[in-house]
Amino acid sequence: MAIAPQNNEAFLREVDEELRRDQLAGFWTRYGRWLLAAVVAGLVALAGFLYWQHRQAEQADASGEELSLALRELGEGKTEGLKSRIDALAKSSNEGIRASALLTSAGMLAEAKDIKGAAAAYKRVADDTTLAQPYRDVALLRQTAIEFDALKPAEVVARLKPLAVDGGPWFGSAGEMVAISYVRMGKPELAAPIFAKIAENEKLPETIRSRARQMAGVLGVDAVDQSNATDQSNATEQTNESAPK
Repeated sequence: MAIAPQNNEAFLREVDEELRRDQLAGFWTRYGRWLLAAVVAGLVALAGFLYWQHRQAEQADASGEELSLALRELGEGKTEGLKSRIDALAKSSNEGIRASALLTSAGMLAEAKDIKGAAAAYKRVADDTTLAQPYRDVALLRQTAIEFDALKPAEVVARLKPLAVDGGPWFGSAGEMVAISYVRMGKPELAAPIFAKIAENEKLPETIRSRARQMAGVLGVDAVDQSNATDQSNATEQTNESAPK
């Protein structure tokens, strides 16, 4: 007896579904344990990673508090036992805490008048490629500042010229040392424009700008603070206008 087309299609679908169930059952029997192990291993790895992140955050918070306390005590002159605590923080896995501790340790040597030791400590930070560039730049600036009188002017320029860029974060300090070195090298034409730029930069501390204005004036460059000049001009005009005629 022939099967009707509709019944034939239904029969084929049932056979196909049964075959797929058998294949799936065979696949799970053969590979199910390995798949389950892989899923469990993945979950364990994820949990471990999340725990590691949590512990890193906890340790960073604790180290940050310890660093803040150490710096506060240093500012208050409480230095007993402080070096060992700073040295321990300098081994932190947190880059910011480690760099800050290393810079603080070098600063303590400079404060103790150990110029050679301080310069070497700053140099280690400046040469440490595992640290972010800003930390290394600060270290190079401080190293050069404490060695400034003993260095040849050309060496100062070679070190700091990349940092003596108008608009850059280190322009004030680096620019001033580079400009002074140019003067010592007998190149006032290179020093004067730097002093003028420093004097005009309103974002820099007034002490640096004031020295730069004086040096620029000595070198024949008019670096008068334009904002002050404008204020004085406006005040003069107001006085003239209010004066009786």
